[in-house]
Amino acid sequence: MQDRPRIWLLAALLAVPLVGLGLLLAVPDLDVQWEHHPSHFLLVLGVALINVALALITSAAANRRDDARLFLVSLALITSSGFLGLHALATPGVLLDHPNAGFTIATPIGLLLASVFAAASAIELGPEAADAILRRRMLFLGLLTAILVAWAAASLARINILDRPLEEEASPFYRFLAPAGVALYAFAAWRYLGMYRVRRRTLPLSVAVAFALLAEALIAVAFARGWHASWWEWHLLMAIAFAAVTLSVRWEIRREGSVAAAFGGLYLERTLERVDRRSSEALGDLVAALEAGEPIGPVLERMRASGFSSDEIAVLEPAARELARVDELFRPYVGPRLADRLLQEPSMAELGGREAEVSVLFADLAGFTAFSDDRPPIEVVEMLNTYWADAVPTVTEGEGGLIERFAGDAILVVFNALDDQPDHAVHAVRAAVEMQQSAEETARDHAGWPRFRIGVNTGPAALAIVGGGQQRSFTAIGDTTNVAARLQAAAQPGSVLIGEATYELVRGEIAAEPHGELELKGKAAPVPVYEVSASADRG
Repeated sequence: MQDRPRIWLLAALLAVPLVGLGLLLAVPDLDVQWEHHPSHFLLVLGVALINVALALITSAAANRRDDARLFLVSLALITSSGFLGLHALATPGVLLDHPNAGFTIATPIGLLLASVFAAASAIELGPEAADAILRRRMLFLGLLTAILVAWAAASLARINILDRPLEEEASPFYRFLAPAGVALYAFAAWRYLGMYRVRRRTLPLSVAVAFALLAEALIAVAFARGWHASWWEWHLLMAIAFAAVTLSVRWEIRREGSVAAAFGGLYLERTLERVDRRSSEALGDLVAALEAGEPIGPVLERMRASGFSSDEIAVLEPAARELARVDELFRPYVGPRLADRLLQEPSMAELGGREAEVSVLFADLAGFTAFSDDRPPIEVVEMLNTYWADAVPTVTEGEGGLIERFAGDAILVVFNALDDQPDHAVHAVRAAVEMQQSAEETARDHAGWPRFRIGVNTGPAALAIVGGGQQRSFTAIGDTTNVAARLQAAAQPGSVLIGEATYELVRGEIAAEPHGELELKGKAAPVPVYEVSASADRG
């Protein structure tokens, strides 16, 4: 809805030239004559040369990205600029003594041919059609060059049909063909306007405006009076059309840093997907090398060999360094396994969740409050970090758990959170035993330090990303988690209590003894509980 006022404003501005043309034709006295050959030659040839340069840049970007749409746009530019250049040479006193029909009708013929390429470029080509066009690139360019050369030669040779001096004689011919060209340009302009509204890039909008102006130029060609204001109008419309695209390309190059990236707003969808995939892979290789402490020179050489430009590398290299730095800063807060999974599947970061069978490890330090009351806060923090320095690698790297949260002296770890641990119960119990053994070794050197008590339970849980805005977190919700917390609260310091479901899954690998039945909050009946010794076999 917000675009509508802007679209109507753009439509009103584009209608001004047509209104002006209608006024000039309706009131002949306003359609003043000005026949100045040097001005015509310089204006038309200058516009043609600028457009040739733009066409070459566009063609180079199309070749680099193998994009059929951009190649068709370049053909439209080459065709219109080539025939416009021929028209410039028709200026009396340059190569010919008098106007020549071959050069004179070059502009409308060029505009008509360019309209075909413009309309074809506006279509979202399928893979087969796009590949067919790209395979015939040289054929298209060769035929177009041959047509331009043959047209120029025939005009200079003054072949009878092309040697008529009066432009007005060709007007019926223009008016007969002009509607087809106008319709093709209008279709192309409408499609590129739609592309702009989706992609929000300047270039599709400028191309849409340019094609609309070329359609108006074709109308002016059909009705204008030679060397009158109406005739000069289509020259100016073409100049403005090409200038709009040229300035937009220049601005995009400065913003994106490379010619190929500047045309990103025009590429076919499959080209954009291929470019994104290619850049992502290269960025991933750079980040991996940086995180591994390896030199990135070999990666950069491979990128150059595969076709990355210096400008693209200049953008990707600092981006990789920044990603590696951010990853190093924030990876500890989400855990390496979750971080890796989020990189592989960004959709996991969306709010929402799923249900899965997991094993939950809940641990805290018995006597933590009493310990904290008697010591300075900094000593308490040092104690916690000493324990966590051993516990975190044990549960994450050693047994593949995912830390759901820290809560002061407590930790909640979920196993099979990423649906990749069929033996999650075994991993959870092993992690609990190893935590107790490590804590026991640490406590020998620190008299009075509290000990872990741990509960492990297995069952279904809702695994979800919760939060809002810029603050989100992973969580496991359900009775399985609640029971693990109750088991932990019932455990003695240095012990591990596990639920019945966990016991059934681990009893063939880890020794555990019945601990009796416990009355747990929230449970209508007593719950069978088993105890795993801190000296149990780690398997």
